[in-house]
Amino acid sequence: MSYRGESGFEHGEIPAVGVLLANLGTPEAPTKEALRPYLRQFLSDPRVIELPRWKWQPILRLLVLNTRPRRSAALYRKVWTEEGSPLLVISRKQRDGLAAILGREVGGPVHVALGMRIGEPSIGRALGELLDKGCRRVLFFPLFPQYSGTTTASTYDALAEEIQRLRWVPELRTINGYHDEPGYVTALADSIREAWERDGEPERLLLSFHGLPVRYFRAGDPYHCFCHKTARLVAERLGLADERWVVAFQSRFGKEEWLKPYTDVTVKAMARAGVRRLDVVSPAFSADCLETLEELDQLNRELWEHAGGPPDGYRYLPCLNDRPDHLRMLADVALRNLRGWIVPPAAWSAEEARREAEASRERAEALAAAGVEEDAGYGRRAG
Repeated sequence: MSYRGESGFEHGEIPAVGVLLANLGTPEAPTKEALRPYLRQFLSDPRVIELPRWKWQPILRLLVLNTRPRRSAALYRKVWTEEGSPLLVISRKQRDGLAAILGREVGGPVHVALGMRIGEPSIGRALGELLDKGCRRVLFFPLFPQYSGTTTASTYDALAEEIQRLRWVPELRTINGYHDEPGYVTALADSIREAWERDGEPERLLLSFHGLPVRYFRAGDPYHCFCHKTARLVAERLGLADERWVVAFQSRFGKEEWLKPYTDVTVKAMARAGVRRLDVVSPAFSADCLETLEELDQLNRELWEHAGGPPDGYRYLPCLNDRPDHLRMLADVALRNLRGWIVPPAAWSAEEARREAEASRERAEALAAAGVEEDAGYGRRAG
C-alpha cells in the first residue's frame, strides 16, 4: 500500500484543530448518468444492504442499476435548485455557520470541512483539506442525530478507509449522535412552535424518521429507540397530549419488512379517518434533502389529498437546516467534544504561538546544519 505522507510539513507551522462534518451525500447532477455511480456506491455499502455480496451484487448490477437511476433522477429534478443539490447547499451553509461560531469562540486556528459518505466532496477530500491546513487533531462529526449502523457507522467506515492510507494519522475524536441533546430538542420544538404561532396548530403532528429493515433492529441497531426518544422529548417540550402526535418511518426499499408504522400508510389512514390538519416534521435529517422535499412535501401530500384530506390541511415543516439555534447546538456539541484541545480566545496568544513555531523551525535548521541528516529533509522534523 502507498501511504499519503506529509512531505510538505515544515517546522514553523502553528498546529490547528479541525472539525469534519459528515453527511450521507448527493449525486452530482439530477441525471441518470450521475445517479448510476451514486447508487452503485450507496447500495454496495454492506452497512446499508446487509446481504451476502454474492447474493446482492447480481441483483444490484442487473436489476437495480438498470432501472432505479432513471426514476431517481426524475425525483431529484423535482427538488434540484439553481445552486445544486439542496442537501449540499444547506450542508455548506452549516459548515460555514459552524466555522464562524468556532472562529469567535476558540483560541487558535480551527477549521471546519464538509465530507460526504457517498459522492463529493468525499470524506477523504475533507480530511485531506484539514490535514493540508495543519490540523493534527480532528473531531469527526456525522450529522445524523439518531445513531444507526447504516448512517453513522457507515461514515466511520469511510473515515477508517482514509486513515488507513495516511502515514501520519491525526489525533481523532468522534461524535456518535445527539438524539437527546437538549439544544437539539429545543431547536426542533421551537421550529415547530414558530410555525404554529404563525399559521395555527394542526390536529396531529407526525414525526417521520427514515426507515430501517426490522431485522437490523432485531440484530441490535439502536436507531428505532433513539427515534422514539427524540419524538417523546419534542412532544413533551411542546406539551402535546399523547393522542396528538405519532411516530412513523419512511423511505423503505425492497420487499422485506421495515420499521412500522410506515409514513405513507399513516398519512393516508389519517386522511381517511377525518383528520383535517396534519403537520409533518422529519427529525432524522439535519438538512432538507430528497427524502424530505420530494417524499414528504410532495409525494405524501398527494397521498393525503387522494385519501380525502383537504389540500390545505397538509403541511411539511422544514428541517433545522442552517437555523441559528441549530448551528448553536452543533457548536455546543462540538465545543464539548473539543475540550482539552482548545482554549478560549482570551487564553490564546497568537504572538506566543508564532514564537514557539519559529523556535521549532530554528531547532530543526540547527540539527540539519549540524549534519544530523545527510540526506536532505530529516532535519525539518526535529522538534
